[in-house]
Amino acid sequence: MKRISNVIHSWKRDHPGEPFSAYIYDLGELKRHAARIVATLPAGAAYYYAIKANSDPKIIEALLSVAAGFEVASLGEAEKVREVSREASIIFGGPGKTDDEIENALRLRVSLLHVESTAELLRVNWIAERLDLKADILLRVNLRGPLPAGTLQMCGVPSQFGIDEADIPQAIELAQSCSYVALKGFHFHSLSNHLDAHQHAAMVGHYIERARHWQSRYGFDLHYVNAGGGVGINYEHLESPFDWESFVQKLGQIIGQEAGESAPSLFPEILFECGRYTVASCGYYAAEVLDIKRIGGSHFAVVNGGLHHFLLPGAWKHRHPLFVVPVESWPYPWPRMEIHDLPVTIVGRMNSTRDILARNEPMTRLRAGDVLVFPYAGAYGWSISAHGFSSLEHPQFFVSKLAKSCNRVQSK
Repeated sequence: MKRISNVIHSWKRDHPGEPFSAYIYDLGELKRHAARIVATLPAGAAYYYAIKANSDPKIIEALLSVAAGFEVASLGEAEKVREVSREASIIFGGPGKTDDEIENALRLRVSLLHVESTAELLRVNWIAERLDLKADILLRVNLRGPLPAGTLQMCGVPSQFGIDEADIPQAIELAQSCSYVALKGFHFHSLSNHLDAHQHAAMVGHYIERARHWQSRYGFDLHYVNAGGGVGINYEHLESPFDWESFVQKLGQIIGQEAGESAPSLFPEILFECGRYTVASCGYYAAEVLDIKRIGGSHFAVVNGGLHHFLLPGAWKHRHPLFVVPVESWPYPWPRMEIHDLPVTIVGRMNSTRDILARNEPMTRLRAGDVLVFPYAGAYGWSISAHGFSSLEHPQFFVSKLAKSCNRVQSK
């Protein structure tokens, strides 16, 4: 909190009278957290960063030396990775890939393509034949379940993702008949923002069991089981986070039991695509209070920002953590508006009743000119927000490389 406060106060000193809004990324925290993820994964597991959580080039660059590679969901994301690194391993997923995306993904030397349907499988084979190369693929499986619940369900319920579990045998046989694809395994990504560590480990065990069953039945080399991401952030109760230590301990036991007497070379590598869990804690969204008003007995704080900067609380309908950075300077000749020991609804500048960042948030003290800071904003913050709404200004971006230094980077 002190380092974030220093960034805000330093900027306010240099820009008196200008309202503040910014994302602040702590790359030191990011690398420490990612390194912990990698170091604690059991043998036979590998970590990829899913860049849809935050595709800022500085984030990608910071993770180059930590992650095994990057998971992308579009050609644009693949190109962002290649702008940072020509050699980083890339796995490419997502429904509805166009021919152009498939062709250029292969030209960019992606390591694996997640194939989402038998029709897509045929198109990958056709394009790879035209390019005279072999495409390494994973079949994405839409499991029937039952599966545990997350904030978003991609499997266990009808959805647009992957191939129905009942149709996987047909897809395997089709892949084996295609001369320009090599079936390397399966991709399972069933839910998002899951908070139960033991259930999550058991779900990964189910993935491995299903993949090994199909391997045994159809007699192909199973190189990878991609368990996707889905590890959650408990935004409303940060004091009770996803129990990563229990998860990796249980996962290690499951891998050991499943591997049994198999030679290590015959057991698949388990891939993880952690996005939110990797990058959420390194980011902060901060917006200055422009106005405080009382309407019908309720109090509203209007900030220099809103959902066009930080859509996450509105999109996920959760209470996001926040804190106040007091700012003592006040450029006007009249008294500041302020409230004490009252609930406040925090709203933005979008001309929409939906532009609400927090409802009835208890405030000990809040003044116009103070800055509200939302931690755990590093994932799905700027990247999913309505940037173009009403042509409002974009926030600034500050990137912290060391605990005591913070560099401003160009606004997006």
